[in-house]
Amino acid sequence: MTETRLCRFEELKDPDSRGFEVELDGVTESILVVRRGGAVYGYVNRCPHAGSPLDWMPDQFLSLDQRHIQCATHAALFSIEAGECVAGPCVGDRLTPVSLGVVDGWVCLVGNTGTR
Repeated sequence: MTETRLCRFEELKDPDSRGFEVELDGVTESILVVRRGGAVYGYVNRCPHAGSPLDWMPDQFLSLDQRHIQCATHAALFSIEAGECVAGPCVGDRLTPVSLGVVDGWVCLVGNTGTR
């Protein structure tokens, strides 16, 4: 099992989000990382409804009230903790999770992966 450092945990405000390009199972993917409280959550940066990236500007994945991840294409809202769509055309669908952890103060992608 490998750990790939993405950013320092303290670099993320609470709440905050940031995008990264990583290798997942041999394929380069765009992912997003969201901090809420003392936890971090990670998902593939792709709307399950439209297939488009979620960010409306680089590193901007959260709704204006910062309570949800929001799709820039059609404003669907996803829970930060579970990635489940709670409002919009894909209610009940989920974002694809990626495995993250905080190791020695670093937000890390965990598994057979790497950054690009």
